[in-house]
Amino acid sequence: MQIDKEIDTRGLNCPLPILKAKKALADMQSGQLLKVLATDAGSVRDFQAFAKQTGNELLEQQTVGVEFTHVMRRR
Repeated sequence: MQIDKEIDTRGLNCPLPILKAKKALADMQSGQLLKVLATDAGSVRDFQAFAKQTGNELLEQQTVGVEFTHVMRRR
């Protein structure tokens, strides 16, 4: 999987990871992949809801310890 852009939102709480992801996606082209690193446990469901609302595809979510990784494809 080729990641086109990665943002680090570790240490930030809702809604900042989503807002930063939204800003990053706005600067990307359709089909590009965004990887978001987060420590907010709520980000798992937040990114699921964000994907449904915006039409961007949530490709992957991983949890490793207290870190959460979200990979989205720009619509």
